[in-house]
Amino acid sequence: MDPRPHGFRLAASAFAVLAFGLAEARAQDPPATITHAFLATGGETYIRDGAGAITWRFPQGSRDGWVLPSGNVLLAVSKNSSYPGGGVVEVTREGKIVFEYKGSQSEVNTAQKLADGRILLTEAGDRPRLVEVDMQGKIVVEVPLQAQTKDHHLQTRMTRKLANGNYLVPQLLDRVVREYTPSGAVVWEVKTPHMPFTAIRLPDGHTLIGCTLGNLVIEVDSEGKTVWQLTNDDLPGAPINDACGVQRLPNGNTVVTSHHAKGNEVKLLEVTPAKKLVWVHRDPKTPGIHHFQILDTNGKPIEGPPLR
Repeated sequence: MDPRPHGFRLAASAFAVLAFGLAEARAQDPPATITHAFLATGGETYIRDGAGAITWRFPQGSRDGWVLPSGNVLLAVSKNSSYPGGGVVEVTREGKIVFEYKGSQSEVNTAQKLADGRILLTEAGDRPRLVEVDMQGKIVVEVPLQAQTKDHHLQTRMTRKLANGNYLVPQLLDRVVREYTPSGAVVWEVKTPHMPFTAIRLPDGHTLIGCTLGNLVIEVDSEGKTVWQLTNDDLPGAPINDACGVQRLPNGNTVVTSHHAKGNEVKLLEVTPAKKLVWVHRDPKTPGIHHFQILDTNGKPIEGPPLR
């Protein structure tokens, strides 16, 4: 008979099961031949280098973000006491805020710095809209969005301005990705099987879409036909747990976040076009990642504009 107290035996047994599960999960990970530095946004905001060290932090949660060519970081800030309607900041690596916009409604869920220096952002609320603001915070473009208003949080996410001057807008609860002109006309849309979070117009005209809660990434052509998709059925260990942020790398690989991952579960993963898993990121000390920007591969900076 085991002489240890019953409670101790149960705890030891649970620990053994956890350790076995973690070892089994890690056995499914690809060989560690790829490293990435990346910006993570979400419950914590930080930059991690390819060796795994966190090299920069911002002391607030965030929804979206970019490392700019200047080295500054642009962030859509989560709503808090300082930003009750959310907001956008551009901040130096030393923590100095050089641009600030405070949201006027419920949330600000996306931010993108444009070639002319303006900043694109979306506001969720009774009047869902996207706006472009100058560096003084003045609104110079405003486009009303055709989105449901019963749930502000599930209106829009990673809106991006396209090379043609239009805007690509994922609308979660509406389960649609729409392309709007600056006048507010919808010129293209595609219905999605789950709530779209990320929509990326690729150089060939296809659109890459990450769907939250559905653990699904799809690539559609200009007619809306799915030409590629990724689900947990394609991957060992079913690592996707809320496919929010997505990025297409120059080599054709796709990186996906697993926003609801906990503990040592996979929080970022990279697959080839053939859906081979080639890189994963695990971290027990930070929360799941809302969106991200891959900054380099094996120390070499990502070339061209990030497709994210």
